[in-house]
Amino acid sequence: MPDKLPSFMDQSFNGIELVPALFYAWEPGLRFEIADPKSSNKESNFLAQAFERSKALFDAAFNEEDEILLVTDLITWRNNSFIRKKPLNVYQKYIKQPQALYKLQLEDIQLSEFDDNITTRRFSYACRKKDIRYPQLLQAICYQDFDHPSTITSYQGSSAQIYLINITQQLIYHLYDDRGCDIIAADQENIRFLYEQYNDWILDYDRDKIDAVFK
Repeated sequence: MPDKLPSFMDQSFNGIELVPALFYAWEPGLRFEIADPKSSNKESNFLAQAFERSKALFDAAFNEEDEILLVTDLITWRNNSFIRKKPLNVYQKYIKQPQALYKLQLEDIQLSEFDDNITTRRFSYACRKKDIRYPQLLQAICYQDFDHPSTITSYQGSSAQIYLINITQQLIYHLYDDRGCDIIAADQENIRFLYEQYNDWILDYDRDKIDAVFK
């Protein structure tokens, strides 16, 4: 299991680094606008739409029996001793079976975008859709920049990136915040239905690039 993620990235995505923004690192991919750009982020429907769209895209991209890797990168200062002592808190809210916490794979990695003073603790959890509280997880990602009880992590000086990787369908879903969602695939036919079904949600800024791939 520790080699599952690296081998998948090597075989399906030519070994690209799992970092934002995936859409600009790989083709084919889709970039969706999930919050209404015409609404203020103070309006009640702003975050509601972001959550509804992110959940609709996830439900469309992940079937019940698909093999999933739930990957969390917890990015923090290298000397953050609190996280070293209690690293599992980031998962306790969103995994349905508490005993599954003992199956988490943990790796300390150095991402190229950060200097040596910042480290990334990468947690990987092999699961199915039914094993995770994904609506609550997606909501927490959408709400992470706002004053809301839903949070990914409360560690001071730390941030998190969540990647939902569909091993079966060979695609990666990255809801980066309330603004948007990247979905990349090993084969464009694996996500063509998303391009067609949710075409109105595609970010206009990248539409020409996306259309050139899928039309």
